[in-house]
Amino acid sequence: MNKTILIIEDDAGINDMLNILLQQNGYRTISAFSGTEGILVHNEDVNLILLDLMLPGRSGEDIIRELKSKYNVPIIIISAIHDVHKKVDLFALGADDYVTKPFHNDELLARIDARLRSTSNLIKTDILIYKDIVMNTADHSVKCDEITIELSKHEFALLELLMKHPEHTCTKSMIYDTVWNYENSADDNTLNVHISKIRKKLKECNPSEEYIETVWGIGYRLKKS
Repeated sequence: MNKTILIIEDDAGINDMLNILLQQNGYRTISAFSGTEGILVHNEDVNLILLDLMLPGRSGEDIIRELKSKYNVPIIIISAIHDVHKKVDLFALGADDYVTKPFHNDELLARIDARLRSTSNLIKTDILIYKDIVMNTADHSVKCDEITIELSKHEFALLELLMKHPEHTCTKSMIYDTVWNYENSADDNTLNVHISKIRKKLKECNPSEEYIETVWGIGYRLKKS
């Protein structure tokens, strides 16, 4: 059964765009244009909520509380606010993820997919496979072409993120949020160095294969065959 996503966004253009994007990717959608309307239409069929933080009237914090108390489903905040401290406060109130405007469609779809999978009742596996890479997230081991690879903490987390979203581009902001968890040390140079090291280690195992490709100005993704 297709998942239902509630979109709470007062900008009609963005609301329409999100409806089209999500429906094209197999989701059902419900639209609301204010926090009060969103709370009213939020029902047991909703699997995830996209919430614009800057809504007229009630504060985003109050809306999050009421949505969660009615039906506790994942809430992804969509906002132009870049303040890290604000993001942390929202997580404390119950928000599950945060996407900064303007966002890349692939990033939003990947984050939605991750949140829906984390709350599903499907049997989860610790094994991720892409081409001849086999990753075991339980014991933090990686093999490529049957050869064991030693990865640092951040290298492992970065490769894991890419392998969990093989059909989507992982944007830089998504990688920083997930892999470095807002650490000040995360920047473009740090990311590029880690990608280069992962590529080198994979190439040493299988020189004839390419695994990671750069999406210039946006981020990285697994190379499509």
